[in-house]
Amino acid sequence: MLLPVGHENMESRRWPVITIGLIVVNVIVFLATNSTLNRESPELRETRVHIFMLAAMHPELEKPPAARQIVDAIEKQHHGATKAASDFNRAPEDVWDARMRLIEDPAQLQAEMDRLCARYDDLRSNSMLERYAFVPAHPTAMSYITANFLHGGWLHIIGNMWFLWLAGVVLEDAWGRWMYLAVYMVAGVFALQVHAWCNPESYTPLVGASGAVAGLMGAFLVRFPKVRIRMLWAWFFFFRIVRFSVEALWLLPAWLLMEIFYGTVFGSASGVAHMAHVGGFLFGMAAAAGIKYSGIESKINQKIEDQVDPTHEAELDGIHDLAFNAERMDDALVELERFIAAYPGSERALTLQQEIFWRKSDLKAYAAASQKLCEFHLAQGEIDRALKDYEDLVNGGGGLLPAKTWFKLCQSLEAKQEFERALGEYLEISYAYPQDRQSLLALMAGARVAMGKLKRPQQAMMMYQAVADSTVPHLDLDAAIQMGFRDARKAMETAPAQVS
Repeated sequence: MLLPVGHENMESRRWPVITIGLIVVNVIVFLATNSTLNRESPELRETRVHIFMLAAMHPELEKPPAARQIVDAIEKQHHGATKAASDFNRAPEDVWDARMRLIEDPAQLQAEMDRLCARYDDLRSNSMLERYAFVPAHPTAMSYITANFLHGGWLHIIGNMWFLWLAGVVLEDAWGRWMYLAVYMVAGVFALQVHAWCNPESYTPLVGASGAVAGLMGAFLVRFPKVRIRMLWAWFFFFRIVRFSVEALWLLPAWLLMEIFYGTVFGSASGVAHMAHVGGFLFGMAAAAGIKYSGIESKINQKIEDQVDPTHEAELDGIHDLAFNAERMDDALVELERFIAAYPGSERALTLQQEIFWRKSDLKAYAAASQKLCEFHLAQGEIDRALKDYEDLVNGGGGLLPAKTWFKLCQSLEAKQEFERALGEYLEISYAYPQDRQSLLALMAGARVAMGKLKRPQQAMMMYQAVADSTVPHLDLDAAIQMGFRDARKAMETAPAQVS
């Protein structure tokens, strides 16, 4: 006996609540329905077989539509079954068969046919199997769902639930709960439909989650092809147990080929819906490929990461470890750039990037990283940190801040009431970007600080004059400039005389 006992990727970021929920629901349904199914299944099958045998032995008997469908379906599934059943020299199948051979009265035979058909109709109308199991000859919309939660015995449900656990935990973690549940349910529906396409006349009820679980196995193959699955081989004849592991890339396709072989050679005669397994497996492969290559999975994973680890500390820890390995520093930068593209609001990532560029002595990149940090801290209202970033930029020989960012920094200095420094920085902007309109705004703001906060009307007058003389278009500022001139003159006229 060969069994999977686990694999090397059983950890998940969150509790697999959907997988656990599916297992719980299946077990509860099994406990509630098992005794009823075990009672109904043999009687339904026996009644159906008796109708077929009676019709084969006495084709002249009148048969209602349901009986004709049974006869046609069994003959299509088992060619020559009618001829074999009509042979009175064969060994009796059961007591009923032996008794029917002794009856020659056509009325009695017709009465027995009518009784069997009436009993079959009654069993069907009140049968849990007929109502909730999947019958290819007459499927119902509800049975496409309910059949996936019914099981025929303890080994049946234990096997399905174990495979569901092995594949489901990691797929739920990779896809998120609702996408995972959707794939599971649709795989189950598709598996049943494939079984119906392959056995359209079958009256044998089909139950079990194996089609949906096979879908998860197919998805596992596409999503985790290199994961090694731990196997146990129990050789009871020699009382030996062998453990080994094999990659999903080799094990799962081998299982699929076996299902195709058995489904092709034996069909449903083996008592196992092999083609339902094949259909579910192929659907799972297609679904996993679509989710992976459409980009849906990456979006889902980003949302999960935001919920589980809003600051993404675990991923950044890994990048940090790479960064302090001299041989892997470039790899760390690649990972960090990808991370920052996905999470531009991560202060730790931006700081780590600045630090790596400093260690690599890449001053140009260091300056760019310092500028990003300055802009980030300004946007967050963290003025002291923004000023520190600006100092790092200047001390590292990184050049100038963009005019707009620099202007915001000056406004922040004003907010901290560092008026002298703010004025100096406004003047630096005007010197650094003389042909930029931002230089005019800096001069106007500097003049306002000089006039209103530092009480230097003469310096304010000079700054207003510099704006008026600028070749940069500034018609919209003329009214403010003239008002500034008036206020500066008035302040100078009323200022107390200086004593030498």
